[in-house]
Amino acid sequence: MRQERFRALFPALRETVWLDTPGSPPGARPVVEALQETLSAWSSGEFDWQDWDGAAAEARTLFARLAGVDPRGVSTLGSTAEAAATVAASLPPGRVVLPAQEFRSNLFPWSARHEVVAVPPRDGATRVEDLIAALDERVQLLAVSEVTTRDGQRLDLAALRAATDRVGARLFLDLTQSFGALRFDPAVNPDHLAAHGYKWMLCPRGAAWLATRPDRVGELRPLAPSWRSTSPPYGYFGPAELAGDAARCDASPAWFSWAGAVPALRLLGDLDAAEVERHCLGLAADLTERARAIGLRRVTDGPASQIVVLGTDQADRIAGRLRECGVRATALGDRIRFGFHYFNDESDVEAALRALT
Repeated sequence: MRQERFRALFPALRETVWLDTPGSPPGARPVVEALQETLSAWSSGEFDWQDWDGAAAEARTLFARLAGVDPRGVSTLGSTAEAAATVAASLPPGRVVLPAQEFRSNLFPWSARHEVVAVPPRDGATRVEDLIAALDERVQLLAVSEVTTRDGQRLDLAALRAATDRVGARLFLDLTQSFGALRFDPAVNPDHLAAHGYKWMLCPRGAAWLATRPDRVGELRPLAPSWRSTSPPYGYFGPAELAGDAARCDASPAWFSWAGAVPALRLLGDLDAAEVERHCLGLAADLTERARAIGLRRVTDGPASQIVVLGTDQADRIAGRLRECGVRATALGDRIRFGFHYFNDESDVEAALRALT
């Protein structure tokens, strides 16, 4: 699907310059229509809850295809935190390394059960070399986000995979701030991969995935075993065996979230992932370069992503100016954060620069 056609699927863009996808994107028409049809059927009573219940299984298959993983290793959950907590509860107590500035959904679940080594930022940013230096044979797992929410830098996953392999540690990746805009390389082969779909994957909040490497699936233990923890056809009463694959960790699905997730993933499947990444990174680089010319610089010199975070001591004033100009972005204390998806174009960069100047 060409970029112009994709952009036309987002009615909010007629009135708003949306650069706040790191928080959440506007609704795509196919997703909103699916939710409206679901609500209408619920209101009229013309629905079959078993059809709704099957949406999570369909979304599992679609996600696995996009991520290049085996669907038998994918659990359908409600959040990134639930994915991390599932892995944390499945591991014996031990040491977990993660960035001190990691998003809390990929921080608190580990600290509740394990000894956490929080690697501090250097010069205001998480450094891959510092994460690697913190790894030794006592470490069970390294947990990181591919793109840092606060800084917008893209970590070198291949280097982190090689480092964890050297010390025999597992690698847990959170792709919530990247999957859907940036390509994921399955060759990284993480032990566990998590993503919540409500950002770059264009899903309603409440649809998330945990993909586990085949040789690690047997270790998984469900956080809250339920009627969904068995293999289909599902039963409801009496004892039963847990599913033999990652579906044993499925959460009981929030029907409306998954009804919207299916068309969102189909929409992403119609896009050329390489073209989407090129487009998003190109817009981010353009804003970064032109913002530098007016005295605003990225908060880190680390590898760039589709998220641009500019340092400023006037974040609140700039945020107000952006709102006046119809530009959606996020003020984070001493910085302003912009995010570029495939629905953005050069006119959005121009609008942001007009507001910034």
